[in-house]
Amino acid sequence: MRYFGVGFLVAAAVSPLLVACGDDGDGVDPTATPTMQPSTLPVDTDALTSTSTPTTDSTTPDEPTVGGNSLGTDSDATSEPTPTSDPTTTNPNTTDSTTSTTEPDDSTTTTVDPSDTDPDTGTTEPPPPPCIESDCVNMGEFCNPDSGKCEPGCNEDADCGGMTVCDTVNNVCTGCIVDANCGLGTVCENQVCVPGCTDMQPCAGDGVCCAGDCFDILSDVNHCGGCNACPALDNASSTCTMGTCGFGACKNGFNDCDKNPNNGCETNDSCECTPNEVMPCYTGPDGTAGVGVCKNGTQTCNAQGTGYGACIGEVTPGSDDICGNNLDDDCNGTKDDNPDADGDGFNKCGGDCCDSVGPNCSNPNLVNPGAFEVPGNMVDDDCDGTKDNPVPACDNGLASNSNTATDYAKAIDICKTTTEQAKTWGVISATLTRADGAGAISANAKSIRNGFGTGGIIPQKNTNLAILSTGNAADQNDLNPPYGDFQTGVDNGANSAAPADWLAANGGQFPNAPGCPGPVSNQANNSAMLKIRIRVPTNALSFNVQMHFFSAEWPEYVCTSFNDLFVTLVNSQGVGNPADRNIAIYTTQQNQKYPVGVNIAKAAPGLFTECQNGQISCLGTPSNYNQCTLGTGPLAGTGFQISEGGCPGNTTTGGGTGWLKMAGNVKPGEVMEIRFAIWDTGDGIYDSLVLLDAFDWSVQASQPGVMPL
Repeated sequence: MRYFGVGFLVAAAVSPLLVACGDDGDGVDPTATPTMQPSTLPVDTDALTSTSTPTTDSTTPDEPTVGGNSLGTDSDATSEPTPTSDPTTTNPNTTDSTTSTTEPDDSTTTTVDPSDTDPDTGTTEPPPPPCIESDCVNMGEFCNPDSGKCEPGCNEDADCGGMTVCDTVNNVCTGCIVDANCGLGTVCENQVCVPGCTDMQPCAGDGVCCAGDCFDILSDVNHCGGCNACPALDNASSTCTMGTCGFGACKNGFNDCDKNPNNGCETNDSCECTPNEVMPCYTGPDGTAGVGVCKNGTQTCNAQGTGYGACIGEVTPGSDDICGNNLDDDCNGTKDDNPDADGDGFNKCGGDCCDSVGPNCSNPNLVNPGAFEVPGNMVDDDCDGTKDNPVPACDNGLASNSNTATDYAKAIDICKTTTEQAKTWGVISATLTRADGAGAISANAKSIRNGFGTGGIIPQKNTNLAILSTGNAADQNDLNPPYGDFQTGVDNGANSAAPADWLAANGGQFPNAPGCPGPVSNQANNSAMLKIRIRVPTNALSFNVQMHFFSAEWPEYVCTSFNDLFVTLVNSQGVGNPADRNIAIYTTQQNQKYPVGVNIAKAAPGLFTECQNGQISCLGTPSNYNQCTLGTGPLAGTGFQISEGGCPGNTTTGGGTGWLKMAGNVKPGEVMEIRFAIWDTGDGIYDSLVLLDAFDWSVQASQPGVMPL
C-alpha cells in the first residue's frame, strides 16, 4: 500500500473527484478485489495530522512495476496488503477517540485511483477532458455532453449519409423534421414524409393543393380549374377538359334534345322534329345578322326526325372588308373600312400581308410593301408573295461613261425606284454635280466599271461598281473615259466650294487627321459629287456601302496640307450619325475621328494597306511606314503602282486603303439624301479616286463610320 503525505491530502481536498481508470480506459470493477485499497481522506485539517503506522518499513519501499509504470502493488498478486490495525477492532466508519479519525463524507472526500498517482512525485493526474464536437470526426457519431464521449448518433444531416435528416434534439436520423425535408406533394407527419400539401409545400408538376391534398385540376371533375367540383348536370355526366367543366354523355335512356347544356339531358324520350321542317338559323356572332352583308340561313329537320341539318344560306362576317367593293363585308356597320392595325402606314387594301400578330406574323410593323426583303429570315418582308427573294440586280449593261445619275445608284446596287408620294422604298432621284451641289461635273471624273486594274480589285456585289475621281475615273486599260496619269494629275477645272453644311459644322475648316497641318485653302478643287435621294424601307435602321480610296498624294504628301478628301454626307433623322453628317470617318477606341484622306495613313495606321512600306512624308516631316499589309499587288494596272516621284526607296505613284465598309443610320420610312463627294485639296494635281459598291440595308442600327472588311 502507498502512503500519502500531507501535501497530497490538501490537493485532494480542493480538487474535483478523480475517477480511477485502468490502462485500457475502463472504470474499476466494483466487484473485483483490488490489489491496493484506495484511501478516502476527509478534508478536515485536524484529520490530516492523524496517521497510522504502516506494517511495512516506509524507508525501504519495494514497489513492483508493470510496463515501466510504478503501480504500488503487482496487479497479479492474490494477497491484500497488511492493514495498519485490526479490522475486527477498528471501525473505519466511526471516530476513534484516540486517533481523531472521522467518518469520510462523499461531499468532502476524494477517491484516488492508485493508477493515476505518479510513483515519483506522489501527485494525481486528472482524467481526460470531455469531448467537443470537432473530436467526433467519424460520420454517424456526435459528442454526448452527458457522457463527454463521442457516441453513435448525429448532430447534422451529413451524419445521416444523405438518406435521412438529423433530429438534433434526440441525435437520431429520421425521415423528416419539417415539410421542407420532403419532396413536392408530400408533408412531414410523425417524422415520415406522407402525401399532402400546404401553402408552403406545393404539389408536384401541375397538381394544385386543395384542403391539404393534391389534385389535377385539368382533368379532375371534382377539382376542375380549381378546388371546386363541376356542377352536377341533370341525367348527364360532367367532364373536365383542360380545367374547364363540360357536358358529358347522357345517362342511359336520356337525351339532350334542345342541345342546351344548362338543363342536361332533359328528356327520356328520343329527340324528334317534324321531318323536313325548315327553321331559320345563324351561326355568326350575336348582333351581326342583318348587318352589312350578313344574314340568316335555314336548317331542315332530317328525314328521320331526329334533328336538323346544317344552316344553309347564311352569311357571316368576313375578317376584313374586301377592298373597293363598297360593301360592309365584316358586318361592323361601315363599308370598305380597312384599318392599319399595326400603324406601319399600310393596310390590307394597301397590300399589307401582316397587319396584326398571327401564326405567320410576329412583327407586323416590320412587314409591309414598304419593307426590304431581309435575307434568310424566312419572312415575306415586302409582301410580294415570296419569302427571302432578293431585289434583282440592276447594274448590268450600264454605259461606262453614263451621264445618267441614277445609273450610278444602280452601279452601287440600289436597284428599286419610287416617287416622292409613294410609300414603297427606293431611289427617288439622283444628280451628278460638283461638291457644292452646283455646276457640272467633269465628264471624265465618273465612270461605271466591272473592276479596277489587274490586281484583283473587282465589284463586291453583282457585276459593276461606280468610280468618282479628281482626275480621270479610269485605270491604265480603260476607255470612256480614258486613263490619265494620277501623279501628273488631270486639272479638269471643276473647282467649287466644299459642301456648305459640312464645312459650317466644322467651323469653316477642313477636319484633319490629328497632328497633321491644315490645308492652305478650303477650296474643293476638281470636285465630283453623286447625290441620291432615297425613301428608306419601313424596316431599315441603317445602311452600309463599301468604299475603296486611292491617292497619288501617297507617299510624299502624307500628313501635309495637300490632303485630298472623300466625304459621305447623310441627311437623315437616323439616331447616332455624326453632327457634320460625314460617315466617311474612322473612329478609334479613344473616340478620335479621322476623315478619309491620304493623311489617314499617318493618323490611323492599318487603314492604308495597298502600298509599299518605307519612307513617307518626305515633302513634310519624313517618317517610316510599315502598315502596307496588302503590298502593291492590288495596285497592278491601276496606274498607282507606277514608279514615279515618291520618297527615297518608296517611289510608287500612290497607294490605297483596300475595301472599307462604311455605315450610317436612318429612320424607317423617311426620305433621306446621301452625298458622295471627292476633291483635291491645295492643288489640282496628284489626283485621288474612290470606288463605291454593294449598298445594303439593315434592320439593326450601326456604328457610323468606316471599318476594314
